Amino acid sequence: MKSLFAPLLAASLLSGCSLFQAEENYPADIARLDTGVIKGSITDGVVAFKGIPYAEAPVGDLRWRAPQPVAAWQGVREATEFGNDCMQTPFPSDAAPLGEEPAEDCLYINVWKPDTVTSADKLPVMVWIYGGGFVNGGSSPAVYDGAALAQQGVVLISMNYRLGRFGFFGHPALTAAQEDDLAVNYGYMDQLAALRWVQNNAASFGGDPDNVTIFGESAGGVSVHTLMTTPLAKGLFDKAIVMSGGGRPNGLMSGATITSAEQAGQAFAAWAGIEGSDKAALEALRALPAEKLALGVGMGAMFAKPDPAAPPMPSGPVADGKLVLAGASGNYDPAVRAQVPFMAGANTMDIGFPGPDFFSRFGDQEDHARQLYLEAVGGNEKMMTYIAAADATMVEPARYSVEQMHLAGQPAWHYRAAYVPESMRAQWPGLPHAAEIPFFFKTIDARYPGDVAEQDRDMAKVMSAYFVNFAKTGNPNGEGLPDWPAYDEQSRPLMLFGNEGAQGGDDPWRERLDLIEASSGR
Repeated sequence: MKSLFAPLLAASLLSGCSLFQAEENYPADIARLDTGVIKGSITDGVVAFKGIPYAEAPVGDLRWRAPQPVAAWQGVREATEFGNDCMQTPFPSDAAPLGEEPAEDCLYINVWKPDTVTSADKLPVMVWIYGGGFVNGGSSPAVYDGAALAQQGVVLISMNYRLGRFGFFGHPALTAAQEDDLAVNYGYMDQLAALRWVQNNAASFGGDPDNVTIFGESAGGVSVHTLMTTPLAKGLFDKAIVMSGGGRPNGLMSGATITSAEQAGQAFAAWAGIEGSDKAALEALRALPAEKLALGVGMGAMFAKPDPAAPPMPSGPVADGKLVLAGASGNYDPAVRAQVPFMAGANTMDIGFPGPDFFSRFGDQEDHARQLYLEAVGGNEKMMTYIAAADATMVEPARYSVEQMHLAGQPAWHYRAAYVPESMRAQWPGLPHAAEIPFFFKTIDARYPGDVAEQDRDMAKVMSAYFVNFAKTGNPNGEGLPDWPAYDEQSRPLMLFGNEGAQGGDDPWRERLDLIEASSGR
């Protein structure tokens, strides 16, 4: 928990009245929330409020419980430093390394706003959901700093949500306890609680709770898909952006059920020496040290050689029939999906999972697909399979989800990030997974300190502006930017952010994505 303090400012002493008589009289770095008053810090025209609790710490008896309302505080709470990121085993090569120590007490939210904005204003609100495979990630990385977005006239909000065995955990003892209406998907419950916090508190920062855009990358993108398709998020946001988050039904992170989650939980409990499914078993599980629950969980473990001595992996998001209706992404049933403007895209060298004999999926088009991809990668057979798998995992599903929105009559926009920073062009033949984030956030100096070219800055300015425009109006286009055509099912256009600049129009990869589509089923 952050410390509380109650400073008396000279102005209030001289006037003989309370600093907090009326909200419109608050200094720029003060905000009154539904739980108390906070004080942030001002840098370069932006006020940052960090480490604000949006739920009670999920520790002790609150481990594996729905997030509980945070207790109100007296006086003024300092909000100048991030809270802990959620408990995890950090990923050594993470593109967004954590800035804070992981801990189980982690349900904190952060806000950036222009320092000229008051609670009387109504700026668009953008809510960031980080990625990391639901086992890594946090809101503290420098590349997720919201200042550059706030400088463009939005309120940027980011939150932490529980990960790994803390965020997605089932066990018969938890089911028997019936402590909450929902179970297993505690990380998603955190996201819903954070979005409800935004509805209750955005206006205190000059944000408009009726103009909220959620956006997330990788697992954060999968989360956006889930929020788009769960009735529990209805009315909590007004626009959505999915960055490298898949989009086809039964795609990324799908397949887990309550039963399989309970089996995974029982396997972990047995590894930890806990048997049974009664109250005593649940108490023993909740008494385990957080470090033990974090063992063997993380992106590093996912890609490492299996260790038979390691504890079983957690289930990840679960189709529980309440919060997650079917699969973890892409359940775009018109009866349940949010009717909001939508944007999705992926990167040119995104993540993929090529299994053995990947190209057999193309059936009688296998030879044609092989030739098409071989030409695309200059004859590199290993790269050919990787790129094709990335298309199947991220690139084509992004187009699919955009098309589903368009066919439902919703404004929809498709992009592909191809711009490679100048310093990385000798190493990267395309843009890897997550490498687009510092361009949309306009934080490339944090990602490539001392090695940023002017062209990199120009592209970050353009990419960031499109996202901000979309948050403001539901349309990414704006003055001084190349035209980004809205999606239609005939021409299937996109915005390509490439080394030659931003270009909207026909998709140069359409033929190969059409092959992926045909092999996936419409």
